[in-house]
Amino acid sequence: MVSNQNCREFGPETNLERQKSSFCIRQEAAQVAFHRDIAAHICNGEEQDYRNEDGCPNFIANFSKGLVHNYLGEVDPNGYTAFIAALKSGKPADFEAIPLGGLRKFTNPQAGLAFDLQGSDSHALAIRPAPRIDSAENSAEMTELYWMALLRDIDFSLYNYNPQVAEAAADLSSLSDFRGAKVKRQTKEGVVHEVTPQSLFRGIVDGDLVGPYVSQFMLKDIPYGSLTISQKQKTVLPGINYMTDYDSWLHVQNGGLTGSDIFDSTPRYMRNLRDLGQYVHVDALYEAHLNACLILLGMKAPVDEGNLYKKAKTQIGFGTFGGPHILSLVTEVATRALKAMWFQKWFVHRRLRPETFGGRVHNHLSECAKYPINSELFNSPVLQRVFSQYGNYLLPMAYPEGSPTHPSYGSGHATVAGACVTILKAWFDESWVIPNPVVPNQDGTELVSYSGTDAATMTVGGELNKLASNIAIARNGAGVHWLTDYTESIKLGEQVAIDILQEQALTYNEDSYFELTKFDGTKIKISRAGVETI
Repeated sequence: MVSNQNCREFGPETNLERQKSSFCIRQEAAQVAFHRDIAAHICNGEEQDYRNEDGCPNFIANFSKGLVHNYLGEVDPNGYTAFIAALKSGKPADFEAIPLGGLRKFTNPQAGLAFDLQGSDSHALAIRPAPRIDSAENSAEMTELYWMALLRDIDFSLYNYNPQVAEAAADLSSLSDFRGAKVKRQTKEGVVHEVTPQSLFRGIVDGDLVGPYVSQFMLKDIPYGSLTISQKQKTVLPGINYMTDYDSWLHVQNGGLTGSDIFDSTPRYMRNLRDLGQYVHVDALYEAHLNACLILLGMKAPVDEGNLYKKAKTQIGFGTFGGPHILSLVTEVATRALKAMWFQKWFVHRRLRPETFGGRVHNHLSECAKYPINSELFNSPVLQRVFSQYGNYLLPMAYPEGSPTHPSYGSGHATVAGACVTILKAWFDESWVIPNPVVPNQDGTELVSYSGTDAATMTVGGELNKLASNIAIARNGAGVHWLTDYTESIKLGEQVAIDILQEQALTYNEDSYFELTKFDGTKIKISRAGVETI
């Protein structure tokens, strides 16, 4: 037992003063969160606009996987009504009363109602309305997804030499509202922006078009304490796609289970969309970003200029502004990002998955039904290529079960990627050039040096941006997400991270700050004073 005479005050504040300071900081952080703008949540109106001949909504453009569907894959309206009733009431018992069509359960809709004690509330952030199925943008996104399915097994290093890749690039360039990565080119008529084999299926932020397709942080060995972990992956065999016949497609829409992955016996580095798709099929969601952090620490990559300990003469960082701090910080944003996006998915947008839209395309072209699909999709040569290979217009899927059982817009992987990568860009010097870049050899069994003319321009910031894009687009390549599920979600994840960094800045004794370049190219500084553009 400690005697009263040994109970003394320690540190610059008395115990009572410290208690009051702690309370004041928590109040200040809450005030910062409270005074942020309230987002306007706007959906695209499809749930109300599309109706049957009797005037009742048919929900043909909305997520309904796992509920009961008719032979066209259109949801039973009674089941969808019960689904909406649960979302509106928020009562756990109402979620349990939703009538499912098979064995697969909905994935965690109530996460969208959770509160967090740091950062913006999950309902305080928003993404723009999803593209409607009658829009040219949606048709462009679906055209890209069909091409991704057909080109899953083409090695990224061969894109410049593959005629089908060239056809895909030309097709996407011809579309009126394709918003994927493009390259600027000067012509006699002026500057044009077009999809090229180099930009095909790449991300849209700085660094995405530099170097090999796959980020260095998904290739280099990971120093994990006393272990060194190779990033050779357990990949699946090429040429095997799923849900390519109508019965299996409909079975999956009703929540049915199908098959399992067929694995390659040889571990390989990721070389193509199928390899990347399998990575994000089984990853731990923030796994790639934790790996990136470990790689950067192992490289002794320089930290941001705002880190006090970069120039301190008598101290190093540890629990604050050191290794344990960043290793914790890069992972803790993940669940907060998910909650924010789960509100968007379930409660605002409820966008259908690409696999479901593929069924709409098939039934429309087979004249089994008529849907308000923008006609640009039907003019693409990709549909006839799919039909000639599979005998239908369904979207060939990389996963036996197809998409997860939660709405498409936006992507959880992309949101988490946006949040985690933002933390890493704030922590490390984004301009530092990655040493000794590598690329997989032809069969993915070894890494070889990357000797492209842009090797000296592959920076930490660029490769982190590319990492976020790789993770997000890999889900598109598997057929489970749309282009905008990636482009809008990384921005929401970015804001989640910025808001958390802003509030945490109030808690440090050190006079440190963070600087980073946002996905849109804006440079910001985050400190006790707030967030400012620099």
